[in-house]
Amino acid sequence: MISYLKGILSEVQKLGNHRVILTVEVNQIGYDLQITPRLLISLPPIGDALQLHTHLQVREDQMVLFGFGSRPERDLFRQLVSVSGIGPQMAMTLLDTLGLQDLVQSVVAGNTRVLARTPGVGPKTAERIVLELKTKLAEWRQQTGLVQPPTAGPVTAIQEEVEITLLALGYTTGEIIQALQAVGRSTTLNKSADTEDWIREAIAWLSR
Repeated sequence: MISYLKGILSEVQKLGNHRVILTVEVNQIGYDLQITPRLLISLPPIGDALQLHTHLQVREDQMVLFGFGSRPERDLFRQLVSVSGIGPQMAMTLLDTLGLQDLVQSVVAGNTRVLARTPGVGPKTAERIVLELKTKLAEWRQQTGLVQPPTAGPVTAIQEEVEITLLALGYTTGEIIQALQAVGRSTTLNKSADTEDWIREAIAWLSR
């Protein structure tokens, strides 16, 4: 019904629990949109113009407008809520925790372990997401021209140990994924099986 809104950013409310509400003024009408905290870093200053792609959820007792920085993010959100048991808030949390590229890659690769570390997403839910969306997202990624990020992480045998250690140190799943990919591309580790080297380099990257 509402594909996108183009107007002036007039207010930002940070509610916590992966919820941020923006008020966008369009032709002297203020629209409230829920976005992911991840999107905050790319927003213009209050008072400046912006455009967000949207999805309108209509229920008997309320209507909620969700905002996204790009059409692919909005379309991925719609794919997620089509899965049995995945509501819009869980879909937003998945997008916020992993981001567009890593979320798609995790589903296509069948990496339920990464999906299950998203708050509120257990192993069974992660398996259901992979079962229902793996083929769809692989085809969708090709059709939309999304570039698959190069694989540049630790070998599977030690990846879980590295991730568990970094999680225990207080880093989020999204931060860990970014760090391991960055370290794998920019250092000589690449496919090294030395757990301590991966952890040390990842911490150094995260502490920049």
